[in-house]
Amino acid sequence: MDWLERVAKLRRWTNNDVRAPHKPLLLLYALGSFQRDADGELRYSAVEEELKRLLEEYGPSHPTTPAYPFHHLVSDGVWEVRTDQGPGSPGSGVRVLRASGATGRLAPELRTALRKEPAMLGRLARVLLDFHFPPSLHADLCEAVGLDLDMVGTEDATGSGPGGRERAARRQRDRRMRELVLTAYEFQCAFCGYDGMLGASTVGLEAAHVRWWSYDGPDEVDNGLCLCSLHHKLFDKGVLGLGEGRRIRVSRRFVGRSDASRQHVLALAGRPVIGPQAGVPPVAGRHRQGHAEQVFRGEAREPLTPAYTG
Repeated sequence: MDWLERVAKLRRWTNNDVRAPHKPLLLLYALGSFQRDADGELRYSAVEEELKRLLEEYGPSHPTTPAYPFHHLVSDGVWEVRTDQGPGSPGSGVRVLRASGATGRLAPELRTALRKEPAMLGRLARVLLDFHFPPSLHADLCEAVGLDLDMVGTEDATGSGPGGRERAARRQRDRRMRELVLTAYEFQCAFCGYDGMLGASTVGLEAAHVRWWSYDGPDEVDNGLCLCSLHHKLFDKGVLGLGEGRRIRVSRRFVGRSDASRQHVLALAGRPVIGPQAGVPPVAGRHRQGHAEQVFRGEAREPLTPAYTG
């Protein structure tokens, strides 16, 4: 059985291209648990709050529940659920999962395969990360689910590393994307203007996908922004966004009390985006709207008063 292919083809709930990474998040969590204790089980009532926090931080912007993937992941053949009455999931209701003593863990065949080939755990994790989340979040996500980054490795699933054939069969990244986006924005962060260089090379500047590549965002300039490493991470986490009139949005959920937080984040609220240069298309409205609906967290802050903008 090709477990990499099976994981790559996890069935996801879809509705108007809304992000639904519930199953990938649960499976990453389960892989982290297996890495720590290959014989352990995850009792729903014990892990519910932790899974909720994962969904709140890395899932869709609207409220959701871990009960859905806990039940439905069984249908993908990589997960099993048992209750106090025996094998089988009692359903996707929160109350019934709690009351029945439901526990979940990787399917028996998958556990056997991982014991025979321990390195496959890292490849499975890499497929899940590359298929469902932007690279800027991978390290934080691995830490959140307790996955050893050394075991996960650095190969991606674009066709050049383990598991690459699954991604290559679908679509491959355009390696020119970074160069095209950074050139379009004249090698400066579109949010803060940072333009650091080390010799002839840029330092800390990245090409950010507005609509995530893992969710069919194209490798095109009108789906990209040149951002510094900090603002790229905050953009992918939903702290920062794009509003009408190409102005920067800052989430009200973000809290920062230091001068650095005010200067580098809060003061961005309402500022115009820097670039792109004349003749290059700005971020397309459909991509901006997709980020606003699926990634940006909550409502946008009002711009700071002049006394606090530094």
